[in-house]
Amino acid sequence: MLNRLTRWLQAPPDAKASRAQGAIALYVAGRPVWTPRDYGALAREGFQKNAIVHRAVRLVSEAAASLPLVLMSEGREHPTHPLLALLARPNAREGGQRFLESLYGHLMVSGNVYVEAVSLDGAPHELHCLRPDRMRVVPDGDGWPAAYEYAVGTQAVRFPIRDEALQPILHLTLFHPADDHYGLSPMEAAATALDIHNAAGAWNKALLDNAARPSGALVFGGATLTDAQFDRLKGELETNYQGAGNAGRPLLLEGGLDWKPLSLSPKDMDFVEAKAAAAREIALAFGVPPLLLGLPGDSTHANYAEANRAFYRQTVIPLVKRTAEALAHWLAPAYREMLQLEPDLDAIEALADERESLWRRVSAAAFLSDDEKREAVGYGRAEAVKARRG
Repeated sequence: MLNRLTRWLQAPPDAKASRAQGAIALYVAGRPVWTPRDYGALAREGFQKNAIVHRAVRLVSEAAASLPLVLMSEGREHPTHPLLALLARPNAREGGQRFLESLYGHLMVSGNVYVEAVSLDGAPHELHCLRPDRMRVVPDGDGWPAAYEYAVGTQAVRFPIRDEALQPILHLTLFHPADDHYGLSPMEAAATALDIHNAAGAWNKALLDNAARPSGALVFGGATLTDAQFDRLKGELETNYQGAGNAGRPLLLEGGLDWKPLSLSPKDMDFVEAKAAAAREIALAFGVPPLLLGLPGDSTHANYAEANRAFYRQTVIPLVKRTAEALAHWLAPAYREMLQLEPDLDAIEALADERESLWRRVSAAAFLSDDEKREAVGYGRAEAVKARRG
């Protein structure tokens, strides 16, 4: 460690390696960097147990996966290409949309997603989404990822990063300001709201199971109860006043007994509003308008169509653009072409009104030529299209 520190401090000022990454390397060099978050807990308490998180993740992943991707090269669209065929059928178990749903789902739940490329003679033949909780980043001496380690039980597979056209692993992350290797899940940002929402549901369930026995104390005005009297009173409460079958049954007190409630009522706790506010915070973290999740009390958008447009514009399209750019940057070197993947915005039904309005305005612009109008709405010049088709 001392020798490494001495070499780092004596490095020439014009060294090309990042000096900040050198500081990182002192802490993490040569060993896996374990994520400080529990992916299993996020998946279990969020996606599996919380209806708001479950629906928000599905909304984002299904909407993003259903958006068609267009392959471009030097301004020209490729209707057919091996890369498009690979994305349409990435492996024997999954179709293209199912594969992308898994990709976006992992990204929403953990903030990270890992895609493995199975190649033959340098060309990718299959793509597989790997579980983020099983993957670890192994940095090199400069702090950059040198390998990825996938572990299941006692078995581990290492994917080293080599000087090749196609790297074996694509690691996509959501922005994390305090982590050099891993992304931040939306559920972590909404962790407090998630706990409140889950606790409110658990409290409601317990209230139904224990409906006729609210928290309180039976005060005895006479002498101290004997053990036999105490056991008899406890047994009567459990038998006659506990459980959903005894809901609403009044307490019959005798012998100087008095009931003193101890807990706040749901009204005092503003129970319903607290749960609704927590649900809206969860929706906000995922970028899903609360109206699309059926949450009450949200007036941000005037109607469902407006909320749907905002959902695509602010959440789905930026996510798909960023993911498509990363996929093209990762896979294009294997085909030795400058390729770009872009979402086909014309296929989004929620934006049909905006598209129609744009076409109408461009069509009415007399100062534009036909080719300029075509370019303004995202189509190439007529001559270029004819030449490409010819």
